[in-house]
Amino acid sequence: MEKKISFHKVIFILGVIALIIGAIDPLEGSIIILFGSGIIALSTSLSKDKFRYYFLVLFIMILFGFGFLFYFSSLGGFGGESTLSWWWGILILPYPIGWLATIILLIIRAMRNKKLKKIMS
Repeated sequence: MEKKISFHKVIFILGVIALIIGAIDPLEGSIIILFGSGIIALSTSLSKDKFRYYFLVLFIMILFGFGFLFYFSSLGGFGGESTLSWWWGILILPYPIGWLATIILLIIRAMRNKKLKKIMS
């Protein structure tokens, strides 16, 4: 019997790949990381995964930090010769924290699924 791959599984895999590719250059790849996090949140919501709320919160964190990253970039950055102090960089922190927490949550999710499959067989 052939197994059908569902739509939410395909976009979940694309999201994980986007998170990994975006991490090669986290600043230039921030758009790819945002996209990957968003489609992971969408796919877990569609599949009613028990981690879906965590992925949604992490996506919102990445979106928040991403927005400020580009906003400060449009102002010329912060610190140094800029009029903005280094303290404004705190508003960018949700982006790397959200990315790291998403990776950790993906690992936890994979380990739990592996244990479940082992118990079921």
